[in-house]
Amino acid sequence: MTRTVLSSATSEVVIGFDEPFVMIGERINPTGRKLLTAEMKKGDYSRVEKDTLAQVAAGAQMLDVNAGIPLADEPKILAETIQLVQSLTDAPLSIDSSIIEALEAGLAVYQGKALVNSTTAEEEVMERVLPLVKKYNAAVVAISNDETGISENPDERFEIAKLIVERAADHGIKREDVVVDPLVMPIGAVNSAGRDVFHLVRRLRTELKVNTTCGASNVGFGLPNRHAINNSFLPMVAQAGMTSAILNPLHDGLVPAIKAGDVLNGVDPNCAEWIKAYREPTPEGEGRGGRRRGRRRG
Repeated sequence: MTRTVLSSATSEVVIGFDEPFVMIGERINPTGRKLLTAEMKKGDYSRVEKDTLAQVAAGAQMLDVNAGIPLADEPKILAETIQLVQSLTDAPLSIDSSIIEALEAGLAVYQGKALVNSTTAEEEVMERVLPLVKKYNAAVVAISNDETGISENPDERFEIAKLIVERAADHGIKREDVVVDPLVMPIGAVNSAGRDVFHLVRRLRTELKVNTTCGASNVGFGLPNRHAINNSFLPMVAQAGMTSAILNPLHDGLVPAIKAGDVLNGVDPNCAEWIKAYREPTPEGEGRGGRRRGRRRG
């Protein structure tokens, strides 16, 4: 069984075929968030702190950290954000940037084994990102697109993923340290997107034997009540073999849907995590048998 081990200074998370689904919180990302963008740009990380604590409290086992702010010093901001987040939680981090200097700045201050988000199969990108992944003993997200863009054909996306896995091996990066993002298309635009990604994830698991992740919100993009679609999609794609996703754990119903998927997919032994999360507390004054305690009458 393929196991991708990520760590902070004091804690490990395992992404694996026989492990519970790993939720990677997506909220520390200024894209589309004007207030967060403005705050991070001027060195105010109070909202980052709140998002960190809220996501971990909601159940995220890892956090994705992105500091992509136009016309800002992204390497500096990303490094500062990572240091702050690591002071608040022992959850391992995904370091998320398209700027190689920012990735290196983040990796240089990171304590543990990080997940680098990400590389594509574009030649220039692989030759810049993969040596960095090897240098810092990290793992990497491999996104299944290349210079031609994103193919709607899932079998073509498989071949692109295979190319990245092979190129990573050329750089001394083990297969278990490559987590493939098969690219989930919006179901409103590509009606076969669900079936396509289930098919592709099964191939990635059985043939390439790699762990997988995705941006979970993509599937319902543009549709009304998109969160209901996302919440249904995640247990289904987990059953097909996906082992993690980048998502917002604060959305209603999402975490219970994933935990239910763990139970039904057999990766929550004895339903222990489900019971721990959702067991109703015993009413005050009742014993284990449900009877109210009181004095016997003579």
